[in-house]
Amino acid sequence: MPGPGRNKGMRAFGKPQHTRRTIKRLASYLEHDKGRLAIVFFCVVVTAVSSLAGSYMLRPVINGLTSGAGSIAFLAKAVFVMLLIFAAGIVSQYLQARIMITVAQDALQRLRGDLFAKTQKLPVRYFDSHNHGDIMSRFTNDVDAVGEMLNQTLVQILLGVISIVGTFLLMLYTNIWLTLVTVVMLPLMLKAGQSVARRSRKYYQAQQEALGALNGYVEETVTGQKVVKVFCHEDKAVEAFERYNKELQAKQLGAQFFGGMMGPVMGNMSQINYTLTAVVGGILCVLRGFDIGGLTVFVNYSRQFSRPINELSMQMNTIFSALAGAERVFAVMDETQEAEDSALALTIGEKDGKWLWNVPSGNEKYAFKRENPDFHAEIVLQDVTFGYDPDKTILKHITLYAKPGQKIAFVGSTGAGKTTITNLINRFYDIESGSITIDGVDVMDISRDSLRSHVAMVLQDTHLFAGTVMENIRYGRLDATDEEVIQAAKTASAHSFIMRLEHGYDTVLEGDGANLSQGQRQLLNIARAAVSRAPILILDEATSSVDTRTEKHIEHGMDRLMAERTTLVIAHRLSTVRNANAIMVLENGEIIERGDHDVLLEQKGRYYQLYTGLSELE
Repeated sequence: MPGPGRNKGMRAFGKPQHTRRTIKRLASYLEHDKGRLAIVFFCVVVTAVSSLAGSYMLRPVINGLTSGAGSIAFLAKAVFVMLLIFAAGIVSQYLQARIMITVAQDALQRLRGDLFAKTQKLPVRYFDSHNHGDIMSRFTNDVDAVGEMLNQTLVQILLGVISIVGTFLLMLYTNIWLTLVTVVMLPLMLKAGQSVARRSRKYYQAQQEALGALNGYVEETVTGQKVVKVFCHEDKAVEAFERYNKELQAKQLGAQFFGGMMGPVMGNMSQINYTLTAVVGGILCVLRGFDIGGLTVFVNYSRQFSRPINELSMQMNTIFSALAGAERVFAVMDETQEAEDSALALTIGEKDGKWLWNVPSGNEKYAFKRENPDFHAEIVLQDVTFGYDPDKTILKHITLYAKPGQKIAFVGSTGAGKTTITNLINRFYDIESGSITIDGVDVMDISRDSLRSHVAMVLQDTHLFAGTVMENIRYGRLDATDEEVIQAAKTASAHSFIMRLEHGYDTVLEGDGANLSQGQRQLLNIARAAVSRAPILILDEATSSVDTRTEKHIEHGMDRLMAERTTLVIAHRLSTVRNANAIMVLENGEIIERGDHDVLLEQKGRYYQLYTGLSELE
């Protein structure tokens, strides 16, 4: 499909600009599980409290043993209570992990669903101008990065915050002077962590972008593997891959380096804090009579106070990677989708075997359609001008008509604008000036879904979906019966080869029909158009992938397929358009000749040159 920048590299997003908004949008995907999140929160509190309470139990035990007042029974009782406390923490930790995994996966399911639903609403222009592999990377790598954060990091953040607050309160209760030592070190630890985090964030964003670019190149190379081999570009492909791979490696090295620095930096700061606390605590024990049990507990709390900070800092790489991925996912969701159809948009229906206009109540503009409701599919283009890029016009003042049952053919050099005309009729793109009407109704006033459901297309590039032959043909009309599918296959001359397959119509097709020849795949696409019964038929090089003998076999079927339909044919093989009612010769976006086959040959113009081979084709 033409259009500027097809499968171009992706846009550069740069440094994350909307971190708070991204976090808020991610949180909205967890709102459906408030009940389970409340249970997770309760379990996290229990886990944190059990850890803090179990540690504090050491104070009376140590004081009792050092003072000689403790007994074996006292020690056994204290150990038993500690075991119960820690057991409660283990059970709650297990429950929170199990529940959070379910919550995270449900959120990811909704996120993927919203992303996929959005892609179905994006205009064709978006897919023509964005790398397909990079779009796929949003569904895989970026969503997976978000999933890793939801599965693990959220709970660790919550647990860390509760642990820090609880530990700080118990430290105050144990000894206020030692607490001041820790408080003095805290800003230094936070400053160090912030400095490393600020540098690592931009590297993780760049890493996700480089990963998307690499995936895009791999996708297009694997898809075009035959082309790579036939032109002996294997070495060039490897060289190009190495460039992408090295770029990704450089971005990952930066991300992993700064992400890896966080742990050692925070760990060393924690050790300094631990050492200062022990020294000051020892002095207090000597000079102020501070109890040994209290010092032991406080030193342990000092380490516990630093541990959540260290763990949170170690999770920054996961957080930044997830936020970078989330921003890329939301960037797709924020793309401008196809404009919603007006409530007064016309639709095309069917009754008693006849196509009808359905005019919404209140749309008096098309009241005449109520009086004469039959749909005839007469297409008129009046002075149409269009360009994929506003600065480059593709079609220039195109005027033509196609009456019901007529076959209109477009021929001309590649890039002349043939396929662009069919894109405009389908409203894949909207025209800049002029008008396109069907039965006198501007296509801009017709619902896109209704319009496209009544236009059958057979494209030059075949595409088959995972499933059986029967299911792939029925894709043209999901309510078609098996008999109608078989009849459509016969119309397209596909029935005979289908019956030679191992399981006939129940044969499961491999990736994009890899177990069929190119010609057989095209025949199935023609059969898909046949079963649709659409009154408008567009054939974009429909027989380009079949041999001359097969083409002769399907000509009669194609004639049956085109009977009573308005048909637009794009052809490079000029022998396929000889029986067209009218042939339009396009060059540089303009119609330079028009007429039937015989008339154009008599004119001995561009069509004559193309047909007789006196001029280079395309």
